[in-house]
Amino acid sequence: MAANPAVISVLGRDQKGVVARVSTYLAEWQVNIENIEQTVMEGMFIMTMLVDLADLSGSLDSLVLDLKQIGEELDMDVSVRLHGERSRKKIAILVSREPHCLQALAAAHRSGDLDADISLVLSNHQDLEPLAQQYQLPFRYFPSTDKEAHMKFLGDQLDAVEPDLVVLARYMQVVPPDLVARYRNKMVNIHPSLLPYYPGAKAYRQAWEAGVRVCGCTAHFVTEDLDQGPIILQDVFNINVGQDGLEDVRRRGQELEARTLTKAVSLFVNDELVASESKVLFRPGKVD
Repeated sequence: MAANPAVISVLGRDQKGVVARVSTYLAEWQVNIENIEQTVMEGMFIMTMLVDLADLSGSLDSLVLDLKQIGEELDMDVSVRLHGERSRKKIAILVSREPHCLQALAAAHRSGDLDADISLVLSNHQDLEPLAQQYQLPFRYFPSTDKEAHMKFLGDQLDAVEPDLVVLARYMQVVPPDLVARYRNKMVNIHPSLLPYYPGAKAYRQAWEAGVRVCGCTAHFVTEDLDQGPIILQDVFNINVGQDGLEDVRRRGQELEARTLTKAVSLFVNDELVASESKVLFRPGKVD
């Protein structure tokens, strides 16, 4: 292990000379590169470096600012953090009345499997307040009978906590474009179908009535186009056509939704994924 390790991350559209530019700068500052992982996926360049700052010839602040400047010149995101010093992300969860996804996220948070802070639970109903209280999570609600007032409430509450990620945990309202834009690639939804099939409402009923034998759910980033954002994870379950009723399908689907959404949120907070223009890419093996 390096004496004074740090991790440098580089992310952006692929172009020539990125590795050389960063490596040359680090060499000038007597920073030794211990390990490097890089890949290009869908035109997106992703690089993670484990470096040793033991012989750094200047201040850490200057190194961070200079690398950020290099990133701006390359139109890429370049960040530096000390090894093992990843800051915990803040999550805001939006819910309506269905408890299964909130239950799974809260339980993972309590057990430590979800390495993040749940800063707030917001809703358009009071139904899930007892569940939030059970896990000692702050809960606030405002009815959505006045849609504009409800969305202003959401915006104000989110502004107050400044979450790194907004999770729609079966929040049964369409988020307006201005709020989606504020949380571009930072708002995740769980949808009860294998998108792009059965978007919109009553997806399980659509699948059951169609007689399909495989159904599932999709965790995806939210965009202005309903249920069409970049897909993070999908998972499936079988339907026994002619035997399973609609409630069997719904129950099985909800169990899968809870697991899939929790896993997708964990991937985000652990910095294991990158959202490109239309797809979600998983980072190569992490060096830290």
